[in-house]
Amino acid sequence: MARTRSGDGDGTDYTDHIVIAGMAVEAPGGVDNLDDFWSALAESRELIGPFPRDREWPLRELFALERTEGWGPVPDSGGFLSGATEFDPQFFGITPREAIAMDPQQRVAMRVAWRALEHAGMNPGALDGAEAGCFMGVSFSEYGPRAGAVTEHSGYRAVGTALGAVAGRISHGLGLVGPSVAVDTACASSLTALHQAAAAIRSGECDWALAGGVCVMGSPAAFYEFAKNHALAADGHLRAYSARTTGTLWGEGAGVVVLERESRARAHGHRIYARLLASRINHNGKGAPIAVPDAWAQETLVRKTIDAAELDPALVGLIEGHGTGTPVGDPLELNALCATYGPDLEHRPRLGSVKTNVGHAQAAAGMLGLIKVLLCGANGQIAPSLHADDPSPAVDWESTGLRLATELEPWEPYDGIRYAAVSSFGVAGTNAHAILAMPVLEDENTDA
Repeated sequence: MARTRSGDGDGTDYTDHIVIAGMAVEAPGGVDNLDDFWSALAESRELIGPFPRDREWPLRELFALERTEGWGPVPDSGGFLSGATEFDPQFFGITPREAIAMDPQQRVAMRVAWRALEHAGMNPGALDGAEAGCFMGVSFSEYGPRAGAVTEHSGYRAVGTALGAVAGRISHGLGLVGPSVAVDTACASSLTALHQAAAAIRSGECDWALAGGVCVMGSPAAFYEFAKNHALAADGHLRAYSARTTGTLWGEGAGVVVLERESRARAHGHRIYARLLASRINHNGKGAPIAVPDAWAQETLVRKTIDAAELDPALVGLIEGHGTGTPVGDPLELNALCATYGPDLEHRPRLGSVKTNVGHAQAAAGMLGLIKVLLCGANGQIAPSLHADDPSPAVDWESTGLRLATELEPWEPYDGIRYAAVSSFGVAGTNAHAILAMPVLEDENTDA
């Protein structure tokens, strides 16, 4: 069973969990707030669209790759942020010239972090000197011209293109003096950032922390790479865990959560959206090629996270999987999940992936999935996973308790708590898993 508090809710004598007290998101389809994100999830909307035409990408060459021997097709489809080019530099005390040289990932991360703080009931403009940390998942973007050349942006490129500046800009802009760390474990980056932020709070490095991830593609490099590997969704739809999957589909997005100890949240009157019961990170080790997932490593990670959470896995009602939609990755993940959360046929946790709505947002993917779970908990409903009507034949669905989430359905709590798990796996072999306990909110089914 789950670890429980011995107090009566007044802050007395209870396990001081790390909790999530606020969140914010930007997703494809013009989504820049939690209400719109939840609406899209609950209504089974796919937030996929054509490639942006304002980024000077070589689209003619990209779409013609399949006519070159050894290359697969690139669909005119992806999960792109419509507001990636929008930014108010003066609001953040940045000059327009410096803003142009900034990787858009820095700009998007700054405004999403600001909104997460507001959602937690904190004044972002009154945090100067706060012993707070900032941990942000982010990967390369290839934004702008080479730094090793004379351009009108020379002098700003060192910070403008540094991955570390994604976290550093947030800390600098808010005046936070705790640890500020950019995390790159590829597609596991944002859940790794969550894990590190929670560890920093537990160790006393900071009083509270921001944790999140961001992805804005500065070039179509990811599409080239996966077209060469014949791993893109040929029809422009990401069909996680489906028998009809043909590959993944790249996307963009950003998500940030506010973490603190439960005692601090209660003292400041912050709403508790979830307790982070446990999070764990591991690596596939050697053997298969580095980009190939490993079912044994994933199963081992899930078991260790369940043990750390001191939780009966039968209590987990929702699993937000990685679900890249690739014919190689999905079956391996499904087998690991069936071995850990699926043996009990009376217990039928729902499985899904936000990637079916927004595409694979790479370094931000895990955080978008986490926020999806938080919104499901806050609304007392499990959002459907798209394209789940024809499950993958990689597992025997009749002999496992797992079920794909195919429709919006009520999510009943257990003794006032809803339990969920979130997975995220990186192309370089890093795996991340987290388990959440979400107390029923007093004003459930209202604005999260």
